[in-house]
Amino acid sequence: MVSNNLNSDLGGVTLWFTGLPCSGKSTIAQLLFERLQGSRLKVELLDGDVVRQKLTKGLGFSKEDRDENIRRIGYVCQLLSRNGVIAIGAAISPYRAIRDELRGMIPCFVEIYLNCPLEVCVRRDVKGMYKRALAGELKNFTGVSDPYEEPLHPELVLNTNEETPEQSAEKVLEYLRARGWEIAP
Repeated sequence: MVSNNLNSDLGGVTLWFTGLPCSGKSTIAQLLFERLQGSRLKVELLDGDVVRQKLTKGLGFSKEDRDENIRRIGYVCQLLSRNGVIAIGAAISPYRAIRDELRGMIPCFVEIYLNCPLEVCVRRDVKGMYKRALAGELKNFTGVSDPYEEPLHPELVLNTNEETPEQSAEKVLEYLRARGWEIAP
């Protein structure tokens, strides 16, 4: 199910970045945020790590808590996008059903899958979380002891092990430009 409602005449949009931990979500979302701000567009970034410190503090990593975390981020994105803002949500969001729930609730929803092999994500991990998860010290870690369900029909796929963060961000900008958004080169 793909959203066909994306058009700059509608005002806002939610750009939803999903992928394994360390696939590049935060990095690419931040680059995109800066580029869109530079084009004087109304844009907000809801990064999963930051949101967990503020909006969803106290939620754990059970499936129910993960779903609630994503549901709350999605709700804020919905409010922003219906008010003409480009909302960027960057969160692992490992379960397909909750992402589909967001798609059903947000009229202009663009799912962006950051495709990156697990072994590349493990190498990129500066916090050592994969190492701890692989050693059994971290439970419910996405990609190791908890599943990641790849999107079936994302609007965009970014192969972050084959392209630079700048190239990935540019692909998102090209997608938006092709749908009428005026974004500076």
